[in-house]
Amino acid sequence: MTEFWLISAPGEKTCQQTWDKMMAATTRTNNLSVNHKFSIPDLKVGTLDVLVGLSDELAKLDSFVESVVKKVAQYMADVLEDSRDKVQENLLANGVDLITYITRFQWDMAKYPIKQSLKNISEIISKQVTQIDNDLKARASAYNNLKGNLQNLERKNAGSLLTRSLADIVKKENFVLDSEYLITLLVVVPKTSYPDWQKTYETLAEMVVPRSSNLLFEDSDSGLFSVTLFRKAIDDFKHKARENKFTVRDFQYNEEEMKADKEEMTRLSTDKKKQFGPLVRWLKVNFSEAFIAWIHIKALRVFVESVLRYGLPVNFQAMLLQPNKKTMKKLREVLNDLYKHLDSSAAAIMDTAMDIPGLNLSQQEYYPYVYYKIDCNLLDFKQQNFFTLKTTA
Repeated sequence: MTEFWLISAPGEKTCQQTWDKMMAATTRTNNLSVNHKFSIPDLKVGTLDVLVGLSDELAKLDSFVESVVKKVAQYMADVLEDSRDKVQENLLANGVDLITYITRFQWDMAKYPIKQSLKNISEIISKQVTQIDNDLKARASAYNNLKGNLQNLERKNAGSLLTRSLADIVKKENFVLDSEYLITLLVVVPKTSYPDWQKTYETLAEMVVPRSSNLLFEDSDSGLFSVTLFRKAIDDFKHKARENKFTVRDFQYNEEEMKADKEEMTRLSTDKKKQFGPLVRWLKVNFSEAFIAWIHIKALRVFVESVLRYGLPVNFQAMLLQPNKKTMKKLREVLNDLYKHLDSSAAAIMDTAMDIPGLNLSQQEYYPYVYYKIDCNLLDFKQQNFFTLKTTA
């Protein structure tokens, strides 16, 4: 399970007692969850008005930071393309995997000094993550444009003979060049029609040079034939060819253009390789920064909500539960029984909800104890290109 429940309950005589009671209820006999103490430092409380306002602001900031964390993770998956199985091992926080980071969470005093007010700390995080979001958009846009241009060129050199570039197929000696009267055309002929082509091409128009047709290239469906004729017969030839289901490609042999296309493809391919390494490094570093910021937002929310619910002086135990997937409903019931005395109205709602399957009370679940969900499953491969679409829209 990559889902965690970050909860808090008021301290009994000591916070250790609160922890022991929760452990006894969830692990001693039934193994409903794997639990860890979640360490939150002594933050500055401020006034009640500030806390109430901050509670709403932190909820919005939580959603925003989570969205940036997911965007960076998803874009990492897009950039790594064929190495998607390696994506997860690149998604680290402070050099460790996400579950280790969360379960051993320590407040980063250097990044988020606790002498600052709660509002200042939230603003530091907001500015930091907004910058990451803006940088991601700019870097993704540049890389996506480069990748898109390269893919367009690659597409031109692949696919059916009816549409693909012919530059890498034909050679100079296949053409009559620099002639005032003669021209070489390239014609795509279905394989099933080869005999018809050989029988009829010289009679499709007047002034076709006899025995001038050569097969230059084949794919699974068709062949590319050259044929030489007088320039003034081009329109007639094209018209008759179309009637016989032969397709004349609009192609003129131009060595300079073909060379420029090849050079452009080499340049784009080289640029993509050059950008790839630094981009992946940037994504790794900034994924870590965004994820760390997100967990600090969760810690701030637990602190603010615990003070608002349980009052002063600050006395609560924050706890991180990793539920067992098969017993999540049971875990909810056990926690509800354990903490229903904290908020009888919430407990009543909980009881009602359990009696009515499918009842969706609100987007934000409310329980008698402080509760926030952390889901470390950040990738959705079904929507692997969602970021590409957003940045190029």
